[in-house]
Formats: sequence, structure tokens, C-alpha cells
Amino acid sequence: MPTVSVARAQLAGLKVAAAGSMAGYSREKFPHWASQGAKCDTREIVLERDGTDVTKDADCKAVSGSWISRYDHLTFTSAAKMDIDHTVPLANAWRSGANTWTTEQRKAFANDLTHPQLVAVSATSNRAKGDQSPDQWAPPAKDYWCAYAESWTTVKSTYQLTVTDVEKAKLTDMLTTCPA
Repeated sequence: MPTVSVARAQLAGLKVAAAGSMAGYSREKFPHWASQGAKCDTREIVLERDGTDVTKDADCKAVSGSWISRYDHLTFTSAAKMDIDHTVPLANAWRSGANTWTTEQRKAFANDLTHPQLVAVSATSNRAKGDQSPDQWAPPAKDYWCAYAESWTTVKSTYQLTVTDVEKAKLTDMLTTCPA
């Protein structure tokens, strides 16, 4: 996770542009939950990474463990209650530059285990978020705003995606919640 100073510098470097069109968008254009080897897909890797005492079956499916949803601090003992959120939603990425990418670039984005793009959260919070940007939805757990803004900014910077004026303003505000 970047420091707040890195996130602020990344945010300052992002190109501001109006949200692009959704013309041509489809989730299928972002092949997600790709195989990560040993019968595991991206979802299962994130569930194991973000959970505690996770055990998996022979098909790499999480069968037990516990997860704390960072967005709302709810605790779960069933992987089925967890969604894997794309911090920068696929549709938001499409509207901010991913519409020009190749399928392979979109697949890499949708399965990125290196940057803070994927996080296990409650299905309820992920569905409430949908494809909204931070100016439209922010995690109910305000103590996570700093980390959320740092993550969002890192992903947008890494993939050279644009931000809207109001998105940038909200991210700037969220970064003020970071410890000094």
C-alpha cells in the first residue's frame, strides 16, 4: 500500500477528463477470475489472501475461514458471503480509458493481484458500490477511506486511467483522513 504522500503525488498526476461513454461496454470484455494455477482462480487467491485460517478443498475452493469486510467491518465465516471487489470497477475503468485496451490488457486489469485492485468484501457492500466512483459511493467504514483512496489512486495511476473533477475532489478529501 502506498503512503499518503505517494497517493497524493499519484492523484496530482492523473489526467482529469469527463467520464467516457459506456458504448460497447460488457463485463465479458474483462475476462476475470482467470486461472492462477493449481486449480485456483483469481477469486480463490484473493479469498485466501484476505481471509484468516482459510482452508481449501481439492478444487481450491475456500471451504472454511473467516473474513472481515474492509468496507463495512462485517465478519463472515462463509466465502459465499464474500465478493471480490475491483477497487476501480470494470465499468469505471472502461469510462476512463480501458475502452481502448486490448482484451489481454483488460484481463490483466481484472485479475491484478499485484496492485490494490482486488479486495474481499461483503457482497452487500460490493453490490451497493456497483460501478460507482468515490464521489458517488464511499465505504461505510470511514476509517477505511484513507486506504480506499490510496488504493483507488494507485490503480488509476498504474493503469493511466483518467479521473473526473468530482472524483479527484472526493479522493483529495478522503486522503485527508489518512494519519499524518
